[in-house]
Amino acid sequence: QVQLVESGGGLVQAGESLTLSCAASGLLFNINAFAWYRQAPGRQREFVASVRVNRDTDYASSVKGRFTITRDNDRRSVYLQMTNLKPEDTGLYYCKVYWQNYWGTGTQVTVSS
Repeated sequence: QVQLVESGGGLVQAGESLTLSCAASGLLFNINAFAWYRQAPGRQREFVASVRVNRDTDYASSVKGRFTITRDNDRRSVYLQMTNLKPEDTGLYYCKVYWQNYWGTGTQVTVSS
């Protein structure tokens, strides 16, 4: 079955950086697009970034210029490099197969001010 396993979350101070990883299995990685979503306490899950098969990317306006999504087909992994983190970036970050309803279980990112 499809499995997405996120890692790399943690507690950082505002202005610092983190890189999240998502390891995928059980699907044809090279032909799928992937995305990162996040959910803050008391708020709805929201789109963060996506990367397509041709490596085209898309970002939420709130993270554009600070976050970078990449994919490594050889490692079957998707990454989210997050710089200049802000307290409002705090949340549970999920990896998703973009056009299918497969989600990971999330990795927590907490940014203190």
